[in-house]
Amino acid sequence: MKHGGPSRRRKPATPKRRSPAKPPEPTSRRVSGPSGASPQKKRRFRPGTRALMEIRKYQKSTNLLLRKAPFSRLVREVCQMFSRGHLMWQGYALLALQEAAEAFLVRLFSDANLCAIHAKRVTLFPRDIQLARRIRGVENM
Repeated sequence: MKHGGPSRRRKPATPKRRSPAKPPEPTSRRVSGPSGASPQKKRRFRPGTRALMEIRKYQKSTNLLLRKAPFSRLVREVCQMFSRGHLMWQGYALLALQEAAEAFLVRLFSDANLCAIHAKRVTLFPRDIQLARRIRGVENM
């Protein structure tokens, strides 16, 4: 029984191009796993997945993100700009200052992220941080 109309055959697929064949590696160099199979390739995550994993990791933790020694040097350098003499700092005072500085920065980046989302963007730009600081006003700089 024949059907009238256009034929229902598929188009022939175009052949895919192959990269030039590499010569096989010598078997003496090949490193194999315990089952004799080829070694596992390093896992590649899709773009953005690793960043989300890092965000979750840092949100769960309560430890400080900035290293203590560079932050201490920065505080001492800024302190020298405002006073003539060499001032001593207690360890707990530096720790409290670092805790406050990191809390300030986290909140600033959070507000700047809201500005970026409002602009229908995912990427944080310097102008988002500037806008967040401007909206906060002089008291909360």
